[in-house]
Amino acid sequence: MFALIAAVLFGLALIFDLGKVGLGDVVTTTTLLEAGLLCVALHLAGYGTRTTRPTWNWRRYARRR
Repeated sequence: MFALIAAVLFGLALIFDLGKVGLGDVVTTTTLLEAGLLCVALHLAGYGTRTTRPTWNWRRYARRR
């Protein structure tokens, strides 16, 4: 999930940089790049990859019987 968000942020930063578009002093190309790098770091650290519900594997259940 964080990798997808990072890709979108990097894409927006590229479009803003190529079009010389700025959204004021708060949101700049550098801000979007840093947010994208943060999302990549979180993705590589393993956040956002775990499921919240337990998965049921019918093969494991069938082997026990």
